[in-house]
Amino acid sequence: MKQRKQPGYYPGFQTLSQRNFWDAATRTLIEERVHNVPPIRFFTAEELPLMNAVCGRILPQDDRLPDLRIPIVNYIDERLFENRISGYRYEDMPIDREAHRLGLQAIEATAQALHGEAFVPLDPMKQDLVLKSIHDGKKLAARVIWDRMSIDRYWQLLVGDCVGAYYAHPWAWDEIGFGGPAYPRAYMRLEGGMPEPWEVDERRYDWSAPATSISDVYEETGAGSHGTHQGQGGTH
Repeated sequence: MKQRKQPGYYPGFQTLSQRNFWDAATRTLIEERVHNVPPIRFFTAEELPLMNAVCGRILPQDDRLPDLRIPIVNYIDERLFENRISGYRYEDMPIDREAHRLGLQAIEATAQALHGEAFVPLDPMKQDLVLKSIHDGKKLAARVIWDRMSIDRYWQLLVGDCVGAYYAHPWAWDEIGFGGPAYPRAYMRLEGGMPEPWEVDERRYDWSAPATSISDVYEETGAGSHGTHQGQGGTH
């Protein structure tokens, strides 16, 4: 898709247009996410390009104008720098800070094992295949690291942090048509799928993943698996 100011099925909708209906504390918090992007303080200069590349494949933003891309890595970095945690830890996982550092080392080792090259300069398809191997729980390299932490839980941590950072941002809310905080105005039309007065009608469009990506291929898992399926516009 061509780059655009606002991707998604809700053209012209802006959650921030409703800021005057929020309480002051909520308004300040959400505006901070747009106007005060946290600096990088946790990831090292060596780790940062790799983390940017990894997050860029997990949640690609190629359809966004460069100035309107959500700074996913900055918000993950902020969480790790401030050591904000969920309040629990699985016994087969180190602390989140260590898990992210070890995970990046494992991704780099997997890229070298699969393609004989570092992850960052790989083309998108090869990067996807490296990440998919981890998604699939295949320990193709870095066995020492996977002996220290669960490959499956690491993948959940990585994707969860990416998704959490992305969808906490009001530009992502514009993309999905989310009207923002309900306090203190609240939502009025909770039944029948009716839009609120300030929302816009959904306008869907067809899309397909680029040829350099595997993100348009779906694989069934578990019992009853019968191969792969294509995404929108493809075979099922």
